[in-house]
Amino acid sequence: MNSISKRIERLPVTAMVWRVLFLTGIGWLFDAMDQGMVSGVMASIGKAWKLSPSSLGLLGSASAVGMAIGAAAAGMAADRWGRRSVVSFTLVLYGFASALSGFAPNYGLLLFFRFLTGLGLGGELPAASTLVSEFSPAKARGRMVVLLESFWAWGWIIAALIAYLLIPVYGWRIGFFLGGIPALYAAYLRRNIPESPRYLEQKGRYKEAEEIVSKMEQQAGFKNERVDAATQEEMESIKKVSFGELWSKPYLRRTVVLWILWLGINFGYYGFVLWTPTLLVGKGFSLVKGFQFTLFMSIAQLPGYYSAAYLIEKIGRKAVLVIYLSGTAASAYLYGQASSLSSVLIFGCLLYFFSLGAWGGVYAYTPEVYPTAARGSGTGWAAAVGRVGAIAAPYIVGLVYESKGKEAGFSYVFLMLTIVFCVVALVIAVAGVETKGLALDEINETEL
Repeated sequence: MNSISKRIERLPVTAMVWRVLFLTGIGWLFDAMDQGMVSGVMASIGKAWKLSPSSLGLLGSASAVGMAIGAAAAGMAADRWGRRSVVSFTLVLYGFASALSGFAPNYGLLLFFRFLTGLGLGGELPAASTLVSEFSPAKARGRMVVLLESFWAWGWIIAALIAYLLIPVYGWRIGFFLGGIPALYAAYLRRNIPESPRYLEQKGRYKEAEEIVSKMEQQAGFKNERVDAATQEEMESIKKVSFGELWSKPYLRRTVVLWILWLGINFGYYGFVLWTPTLLVGKGFSLVKGFQFTLFMSIAQLPGYYSAAYLIEKIGRKAVLVIYLSGTAASAYLYGQASSLSSVLIFGCLLYFFSLGAWGGVYAYTPEVYPTAARGSGTGWAAAVGRVGAIAAPYIVGLVYESKGKEAGFSYVFLMLTIVFCVVALVIAVAGVETKGLALDEINETEL
């Protein structure tokens, strides 16, 4: 059988794949804007509403709770109803909830709106990375998913600009308005994104899959090769995989490694990124100076992503993850010890460079280790477990910072995060596997 998947694997990156990447990436950009906005808002709203560090940490955790639930639910929904439906619905939910956050009259309602925002954001990310991964051939799959993740850097840079230029003038509400309303327009643009042909094939919707892949082949100048319906034996091989089966022998190792990876990188990343402006204020810098530093650090994300996008098809997923996670750990330690203006800026830029390069590797690697029938669920559950780290980190950081005092607390926070990143890098180095250059079908047949 000349399957849909095999036909995709022999293609170059076509115009349709770039279109899917761009339209999916625009939504990813607004998701990043929202998360970046929280970083600026936490510093601003803490002064406006006179909130304690632990209350500010809870604000950061509220959206993470929604993200955990959203990721698990959307992952299963993506396997049942399709990747395209999920990435469209979740962006609409996120856009409305983010805009409503700007109208919140009190702390309690703001927590609720941030939870709803997290539902949309959490569901969006694993479904979007799965969609791009399934449209891409093996020779470019890792690079395309890291390029998708690079839209996060652009969203964070825009958020940092808003925090630096607008929040000090117009207040924290403007950030949520500028993040949520344009996201609704991005959701409108997504209405023409095609469904994943691999998903359609797995569901037996061969005519729809045939139309999409035929168009991709025409764009590449390839001769159309009609796909035949799958045999009963082939349909059995792509049957739906349940949550319990993710812990069965064929999937156990990959599930454990992915869950540790997602849990650790979420805890480490959200442990510092949401707190950066606030921690800088605690070290004696002004709020505006804290926003300015965050802007410079956000720009450092771009070379982090693009270097990871280049290396991931050269040296592989495992090597990229280990290198960038180790670099993040070293940068976190040095940042925690920094005392001068120049050292704070230099080590902060390195921290953002390595951590976002690592994130690119995470999103490229995760969808590759499950079969099509379980890819959405497996990716969604890994992301959901990871959000437990994102939920806990802002609150724990707030408690550590509050208990140790502003000066010692800064160093203690980053020592804790250094240990987390080191543990995750070690797990990948010891138990991680390489999926570089393998077709998705070949990965699924490999005992990982």
